[in-house]
Amino acid sequence: MKNLSGIRSGELGILNTRILNPSSRYVIAALFLALSATGCSGGKKGWGAGGGGGFRPVVVAKDDLQITVLATGNVQPKNQLSIKPNISGRIEKIMIQEGDYVKKGQVLVQLSSTERATLLDAARAQGPEALARWQDLYQSTPLLSPLSGQIVSLPTVPGQVVSTADTIMIMSDHLIINTQVDETDLAQIKLNQKVAVTLDAYPSDPIDATVKRIAYQSTIVNNVTTYQVEVWPDKVPPFMRSGMTANVVFTVSEKDNILLIPSEAIQNQKGQSFVLKAGADPKKDKPQTITIETGLTDGKQTEVVSGLNEGDKILIKTFSAAQVAAPSAGSNPFAPARPTGGGGGGGGNRSGGR
Repeated sequence: MKNLSGIRSGELGILNTRILNPSSRYVIAALFLALSATGCSGGKKGWGAGGGGGFRPVVVAKDDLQITVLATGNVQPKNQLSIKPNISGRIEKIMIQEGDYVKKGQVLVQLSSTERATLLDAARAQGPEALARWQDLYQSTPLLSPLSGQIVSLPTVPGQVVSTADTIMIMSDHLIINTQVDETDLAQIKLNQKVAVTLDAYPSDPIDATVKRIAYQSTIVNNVTTYQVEVWPDKVPPFMRSGMTANVVFTVSEKDNILLIPSEAIQNQKGQSFVLKAGADPKKDKPQTITIETGLTDGKQTEVVSGLNEGDKILIKTFSAAQVAAPSAGSNPFAPARPTGGGGGGGGNRSGGR
């Protein structure tokens, strides 16, 4: 018999084949088939077992579903008005404070004209009696509020000299939220639609509001076409300030206590929707394909109108890491195509080639 230490691996394989008798080859083949069968059956230990992916059971349950559109905006006055004096002179008395709500026609400031201010200063030098006499004879000029609203800025103080070009205060009629809505969501926004507003400064204090205006002219923001939507708070809270950042939630539709399943469990074919329903015993019973009728959906959860009952178990296909990676490599349009057929194109250059 040859000395096996000097024989190469290829020759050793040929020698081993020649040494084995026919009955030994049959035994090895039988063992190979048995091992293969064991490996194949190992991935069927219930739905979802095995490293090659499987099924994940989900119980059909009832819950609430709300479809919303999210947007951000800023608090600002609907109409902002700069209050200026109608005469040049001196501010004698300010009747309001910043943040106060005033009515149209209410006295905001008492003004002295330049002549009155000069006369009063001279009378003051003569004594209290002369000052009081001239104050009664020469009355101050009141500055009235031109509309009802809130004083949002008061940069002046009593005794300050102002002209007709100076702004004494700024007021607004109503604080609103201006927000930009993407054109793809605009069809879901309606006038008088109820919304929920949350200010970044007060995240735990939601504000009920209503859509009052939808712009007809679009605005391009970061290459995205948007439309301005005005949202009016039903009641302006005292902590709301102009310039605050607001998060706006538009409620499109909502349903309570409905059957919901994950949207990923639904398969669509030829206009019909169906799911894979688990049997009573997942290890023995095969799953059934059940046609269902769907309703409201938010993309993650979908309403089931008919076809399933509360408590039913459905199966969602899961994928292993290898299954997820394999299609991504093959679907790359820029990847070089692999040769097909029998052993062409450089296959022999691989390590361990035959």
